[in-house]
Amino acid sequence: MIAYEEHRLRTLVEDGRWPELLGSYRQARAVAVARAGEERAAAVTAPLGHLIAYAAPPEVAVRLFDPDGGPGTAAGVADHDSGPLWEVLATRHSWLRLAPLLGPARVRRLVAHTRVLLGDDLSHGAEPDPEGVPLVLEPWECAGWGEGTRVRDYLPRGGSRSALLTLPATREGLGPVLLPEPGGRLRGQRATRALAALAEWAEVACVRGPAPQAAGQLAPGRRVTGGYLPFAIAYPVLVQAGSAERSQGSADGRLALWRALGAMAGGEGPNRVEVNALVARMRCFTWCDPADDLRHVHVAMEDPATGLSWAVSGSDEP
Repeated sequence: MIAYEEHRLRTLVEDGRWPELLGSYRQARAVAVARAGEERAAAVTAPLGHLIAYAAPPEVAVRLFDPDGGPGTAAGVADHDSGPLWEVLATRHSWLRLAPLLGPARVRRLVAHTRVLLGDDLSHGAEPDPEGVPLVLEPWECAGWGEGTRVRDYLPRGGSRSALLTLPATREGLGPVLLPEPGGRLRGQRATRALAALAEWAEVACVRGPAPQAAGQLAPGRRVTGGYLPFAIAYPVLVQAGSAERSQGSADGRLALWRALGAMAGGEGPNRVEVNALVARMRCFTWCDPADDLRHVHVAMEDPATGLSWAVSGSDEP
């Protein structure tokens, strides 16, 4: 029966019978929800959802997220195969094509910010972001990326490629540094919580003092290879850290990082003027740890205006 169903679905794909495939997706998801719950249903139907999001005409693909099929039939923002289905969709079509078709507000927002990461300027072509995150990349957001690395590169039949999560990426420009013994650690900072929400696998510390002192909270008294780098180099890796889970996309990482930067700037939200001013004055320190896995982040960010520094450090084991 399974082999027959797979053959039928392959035939529908080859014939471009996308409305029928959408119907099969909805039926399978609703049945799986009734039998095993939302989480299991999302996992079971994700491969077919990926096919539809990747290759179907946008008029059909957007209906993956439309609840008009009945209870349990619509994909949510967490439905994913090698990445969230909304991100697959966003990589395939322009905002101009998708905007008139997309319904659910959370999906619309994430798709819009994905298109921004892909280079679209939506500052005059989309509804304002509810938190005030700009719908166009700031110059410092563009500088540190490699070619085609801002969003996962999705493959037609499933799977994806993405840049390796490493900061520092090399030891070039770094030198021997003895990190200080830990001093007073500040607790209860809203920015610390926001940075911790960026990547659950990373440890975050805040101090009143320069960036190496914040790093010393996480690697006290250790001799490391470290040095300063522009925040624009650290930015892409922090966005990736916020989208390391397969249920998260690059838009999730960008939104989470803007929230953290807004809190570091002392604002109530990610105010564009305040965040730009913070980035312009911020000093970033990075270091290597001999125990690093392939995917790691070590960075301390210092705000000279307040004298506060935050360190983010950890390895995301695959």
